[in-house]
Amino acid sequence: MHAVGDALWLALRMFWQLFWGLSLGFALSAIIEVMVSKDQMSRLMPDARFGSIARASVLGMVSSSCSYAAVAMTRSVVRKGGDFTAAMCFQFAATNLVIELGVLMWLLLGWQFALAEFVGGVVMIVLIALGLRLFVSRALRDDAVEHAHGDAMGRMEGHAQMAMAQQDGNWRDRLFSRQGWIAVSHNYVMNWSMVWTDVLIGMLIAGALGSWIPDQAWKTVFFEGHGVLSAVWGALIGPFIALLSFTCSVGNVPLASVLWNGGIAFGGVIAFIFGDLIIPPILNIYRKYYGGRVTLRLLLAFYLTMALAALAVEALFTPLGLVPQGGHATVVSASIRLNYTAVLNALFGLVAVILGVVFMRSGGPKMMRMMASGAHSHHGPHQHHEHEAAHDHAPHG
Repeated sequence: MHAVGDALWLALRMFWQLFWGLSLGFALSAIIEVMVSKDQMSRLMPDARFGSIARASVLGMVSSSCSYAAVAMTRSVVRKGGDFTAAMCFQFAATNLVIELGVLMWLLLGWQFALAEFVGGVVMIVLIALGLRLFVSRALRDDAVEHAHGDAMGRMEGHAQMAMAQQDGNWRDRLFSRQGWIAVSHNYVMNWSMVWTDVLIGMLIAGALGSWIPDQAWKTVFFEGHGVLSAVWGALIGPFIALLSFTCSVGNVPLASVLWNGGIAFGGVIAFIFGDLIIPPILNIYRKYYGGRVTLRLLLAFYLTMALAALAVEALFTPLGLVPQGGHATVVSASIRLNYTAVLNALFGLVAVILGVVFMRSGGPKMMRMMASGAHSHHGPHQHHEHEAAHDHAPHG
């Protein structure tokens, strides 16, 4: 029981350190989701040229960090005529270049890791744009597009439909209005609803591994102190550990801090964070969306891309002196006390309460049930709220 208590205490301390960052990241993400309309997203990705890849990456950056939602939105892009390769670049950006992930990595690991995640994410998008041409032939890409038009369902389909629904007006109209801020509250709560299980599982796994496995065991597994061997091994094993963890998105950050404390190379941490797009549940969704043959090619291309991008980051950051020394994440030794973290937790806890109340009073639960059942409207989220306020009924699918 003492060991279980230690693991739970470490998990609680991690949550204490990251709560305000999660709340801030989700709030910013919710605001951006309302400001940026994605209903014409497929039209902005007509091919695999530089312009399409760049637009796909920017649109991914301003999307939700939930890996399942990103995968569902990617399929929607493909079904609406977007280029397959550009859509995959969008998917990588939506899971690796988003605000909340960078905030959490800064909090739990340090600013160097947040910067490395961004730089590595850009490198990975370039590599995947090139690599898919090598690993997935034109014929297989055509098969994948045809398969994507089938009726197979994954997770977060409702979120994908809503995120890509038509939104009227410019960004000022959408944001600076009553309906706009109702939409912000709905997106904020949805962000929490999409990742809370991954965050919880990630913290529990991190708490258990951080408390139960001796430091020396980690150092042996990661070949700590062996120079190039440590760097290469870290980049190779990082995505594999992510695959075994079954968690994704921001849920991986607590475990990343434990791996860093255990002696994995700097690039290995980045490779581990990148690995959320090859966990078994998501691979199964790829199989449903694009077929088994394409999924195997995607797994190989994604894995090599993640490892190479992580190695590139380590090779770039090491001579620049940007790799932190000591392999020690402060979250593992942090305590719960009255300090700036407590103040920020209280502040963003209040933000969560306010947005939660708005969500409950503006038809949010009804909208969530509709999304879970796959029902959706042709209008954006702010229009859902306007209709509910005016007519007191749910939008029609």
